[in-house]
Parts: sequence; C-alpha cells; structure tokens
Amino acid sequence: MIDFAQVKTWRQELHQIPEVGLQEHLTSAYLKDQLEKMGYETIPVLDTGILVYIDNNARKTIAFRSDIDALAIEEDQSHKCRSKIAGMMHACGHDGHMSALLGLAALLKKNQKKPDYNVLLVFQPAEESPGGARLIVEQDILEQYNVKAIFGMHLMPSLDQGVVGCRPGPLMAQAGELDVTIEGKSAHAGLPHLGIDTINIAANLLGLYQQILPRQLPPFEPCVLNIGKIEGGTVRNIVASKTKMEGTLRAFNPDVFAQVKKAIFDLNAGFEKTYNCKITTTLPDGYPPVINDKNLYRRFIKLTGNDYLELEEPMMLAEDFAFYQTRVPGIFFFMGTRSEVHQSNLHTATFDFDEAVLLKAIDLYANILFNINLEEL
Repeated sequence: MIDFAQVKTWRQELHQIPEVGLQEHLTSAYLKDQLEKMGYETIPVLDTGILVYIDNNARKTIAFRSDIDALAIEEDQSHKCRSKIAGMMHACGHDGHMSALLGLAALLKKNQKKPDYNVLLVFQPAEESPGGARLIVEQDILEQYNVKAIFGMHLMPSLDQGVVGCRPGPLMAQAGELDVTIEGKSAHAGLPHLGIDTINIAANLLGLYQQILPRQLPPFEPCVLNIGKIEGGTVRNIVASKTKMEGTLRAFNPDVFAQVKKAIFDLNAGFEKTYNCKITTTLPDGYPPVINDKNLYRRFIKLTGNDYLELEEPMMLAEDFAFYQTRVPGIFFFMGTRSEVHQSNLHTATFDFDEAVLLKAIDLYANILFNINLEEL
C-alpha cells in the first residue's frame, strides 16, 4: 500500500516550485532527492529530466512517463497550497503526474514480486513547450532501453473524479502555431491609394482561411483553424503598413494538417502578388496527433476497473506524448478530477484537484505493469 500522506506531500511540495520547460532545476533536484531516498539510481536526460531504469533481467521494457514542467500563470490567491514562484503555476496537473509516478516507484520498492518486464520511469521536461518528448525520442532512449510499450496519464477536469477516460486510435490532435505577418505601405487615410492597407489584406485573408475547411476537406474530417489574435496599425487616420495574425491549426490526420497548411501558404502567396505586399508565414508541424495503439488498447481496458469510460470523440488538445507513439505502441489516458469542490479547467489560475485521485492512478499504473501482456509487441 502507498502512504497517502506521502503522496499528498509530494504533490504539495512540487506544486510550490513550478518551473517552465527546460528550466525545471528545482523540480529535477526534488525528484532526484526523493528517488535516491527510495534507493534508485537516477539517470539525467535533457539537463532537467530524469530516468529510472529497473532491470529485471527481462527481454522487454515497459515505460511510464510523467511531464514535469509548469505554466507561466499567476496562481489564484484562494489555492490551498500556493506556488512560491511568482508568475508560475502547476495549472495543468503535472505536479500530480509526478507524484503518481513517484508513487509507482515507491510501490515497486515495497513489492516483493517483480514484474515480467524491465521498467523505465521517464520524468520528462518541457511538455508544454518546446516538446521534451521529441528531444528524448531523438536521443533513441526508447531503443536504448528496449522499450516495447509506453503509458502516460493526464489529469482531466472534464471527467468526474476517479473516472478513467481513453479511446483507441486518435485521442488528441496534431497542433501547429500559425503566425502571419503582412507588410505593406503606410499612407494618409485621405490618400489610401498611395498605401498598401495590411488590415484590409488581413481581413480578406481571414475570410478565405475560414473557407478552407468546409470547401477543401471532407465533411466528416475533424480539423480546426482558428485565428485568435490580430494586431495592426498605429493610429486611426493612417493606412496600416504592418498587420500580424496569430492562430492555431489542429487535426487528427497528418495528411489533413499538411493539406490545410499548403492551402494557407498558397493563399498568402497569391495575396502577395495581388496586393504587392510581403507576407511572412510560419506554421511548424508541432506535436503529432496522439494515436493510441489499438492492439495495446484492448489489453489496457481489461485492467481499468469499473470506473472506465470509452470516449466517443477525440479532443482537439495537443500533447507531446505523441512523439513516443511514433516509435513504440503507447497508451495515453485521462484520470478525472471533477467534483463539487474542483471544477476549474486546465490552464486556469484556479485549477486544483483532490490528491486522493492519485492513489487510483498509482493503482492503475501497478495493474498495468504487473498484468499487461506485451507478447507479440
């Protein structure tokens, strides 16, 4: 049995030292200290990340991943255990993810029975940005430790507390950040023909962007293209010489993402010629879609217990866990936190949860580890 008081302490102490991606030095030191107190040898990765490899003389390795970074959000004053770092907050539950993985590590030390597989615990930095999973995958860590399956969990306030949510195939979207800068020519508003009006160009582009999805994609192909910020001009009586647009593109199918991306670039190139302006466009491919391996999923759901919910639809959120799934079969699942007390969404200044839900996460991790069948993987 895991000591709930210890799990709660881990979560609350980690909650007080939030740090953004690749700067998680306090967090890394804390995790290293706790793991070494348990008797583990820690392996540094990406400067602030930590691996723990448990060699059980098995042919295959099963991995479990927790993200460790936080967000640049000022925490609400009402939080019961507030961040000690101004402007930083664990508003996405990564403090809970770390505590659950520490709980699994502690459980393995207490359990007399060894699992049938070697175990790799991954405490990964920079999930929010720039994507620590990609950096770890590029170092061939999974191949080095012969990982044949990987599991990850995310706390989720849209599900009731203790409910495990997952689905086979697409679970979360590929997401890319779109930045468009239009450069024209300023002029007095009374002489608009002497200028190149970038606000007008942006308005026309925005309208055409919204026609890409309904006119170039099949009706049932999920995709989102949203422009969330437009900034241009200086004063009311001057033609704007520069306008910027910022948005996001999200899809579950990489081919659809590429198709919409091409359409955006083609439109912008056409507008450059039509309006004699300069348009600079960036749209990196971002994180791949989270695709749960269907074969591994069938084995996973047998271990989830009575509080399991198969999600009907994937979510347009993004998660860098997807990079691991490009190399090995993986399952990413949600653990519900919603209750009468805790209802705030992720990435908000009031997000919180009952630490009791972490005990369920630890139990599920252990059930996976000791009972999953990785044969034929």
